[in-house]
Amino acid sequence: VHGTFNTILNAARQKFGVGPRENLAGILFVSSGLGGMSGAQPKAGEIAGAVAVIAEVDASRIKTRYDQGWVNKVAETPEEAFALAKEALAAKKALSIAYHGNVVTRLEYADSHDIFIHLLSDQTSCHAVYDGGYCPVSLTFEERTKMLHENPEEFRRRVDESLRRHFEVIKRLTKKGTFFFDYGNAFMRAVFDAGVKEIAKNGQDTYDG
Repeated sequence: VHGTFNTILNAARQKFGVGPRENLAGILFVSSGLGGMSGAQPKAGEIAGAVAVIAEVDASRIKTRYDQGWVNKVAETPEEAFALAKEALAAKKALSIAYHGNVVTRLEYADSHDIFIHLLSDQTSCHAVYDGGYCPVSLTFEERTKMLHENPEEFRRRVDESLRRHFEVIKRLTKKGTFFFDYGNAFMRAVFDAGVKEIAKNGQDTYDG
């Protein structure tokens, strides 16, 4: 929690002029993943004073974090999640929200409804995207688990397709002023491996040679 707290806080200080003695009241932090280390995100956002909306496809993970008190609210739709966030942002209150669904559709909703996201990250297990660490946008968690075991080749195709779609919506949001950062989960490497060469600085490989 401490490391995530400092990362969020310093990102807001660098990109949105948050003062050294100010908290993140009025700042919207959006990410995904409520599993192992990623489960620290909502609590870290709340401690920092932000409104944190974290997507998770596995309902059991959400229940665990809610029961622990690391998540204040649970939303089943993007509309509900961002309505809760809007109210808390206006009141400058800290709030952590778990969104039960895929991060890609949630970001596309924010993009199409002009919802401004200050800080954006991702903590799905992208070091193991083809082993179930990343759930394709076209599948539920249960469908993802079934396809992973019964049709791994199709699962891999769906993962690559979803990562490309994920990257495109992040590009649109960053053009509107959102600050996106890869928080050490190999998201950008996974996007590159999915065929998006432009994510590399030189447009060819994973280093700027």
